Amino acid sequence: MVMPLTDADREKVSAAIAAAEANTSGEIVAVATPISDAYHDVALHWALVPLFAVLAWAAWSPTALIWWYNHLFGGWSPDPTESELLTLLMFFAALKFTIALLILKWMPLRLLLTPPATKHRRVRRRAIAIFQAAAAGRTAGKTGVLIYLSLAERRAEIVADEAIHKLTDEHAWGEAMHALISDVREGRPGDGIVAAIERVGAVLAEHFPRSADDQNEIPDKLIEL
Repeated sequence: MVMPLTDADREKVSAAIAAAEANTSGEIVAVATPISDAYHDVALHWALVPLFAVLAWAAWSPTALIWWYNHLFGGWSPDPTESELLTLLMFFAALKFTIALLILKWMPLRLLLTPPATKHRRVRRRAIAIFQAAAAGRTAGKTGVLIYLSLAERRAEIVADEAIHKLTDEHAWGEAMHALISDVREGRPGDGIVAAIERVGAVLAEHFPRSADDQNEIPDKLIEL
């Protein structure tokens, strides 16, 4: 289970951003969110499994459906009509589907059943959207970097502005990502964000050393969504 961020974590992150930006003209934005997506479509897809299972059961053993009809509505009536059996089948299928959806409202289960590739895509998409809103083009030299952490998925993304992207690639952030995710998995998200900031700051200092007239263009604080 991921520990929530504390006031001490927020103070450490702010201090780490200020320290990292002391050596670079780049700007670091740290964002943390409880979850990147509601994954409603995942719940819907899994709820279809019991629905189709009911249909397969009725196709494999139609006499079982007749037994259920007689059990529910009494065995003294004439044999059920095709319409009555189909109505009962529709009821069973809808019931199973609804129960599955209600169970999948529990987010830990929904996340467990979400494929890792889907989590990765949703976290990446949200990170890019937030970067576009919070950091892209907001610095004079287009040197903003977003460190994005999604706690529920235990996934992170690092998105760089245009000038940085031209001089680096995804491999440049490998150590930062590893440090961040390692600490998050051990229940220390604040320490993970700080570790990532330090490593991102080192990359920025190498390519974009601080100039004499550099100004702090983005506040040095953790943004929580």
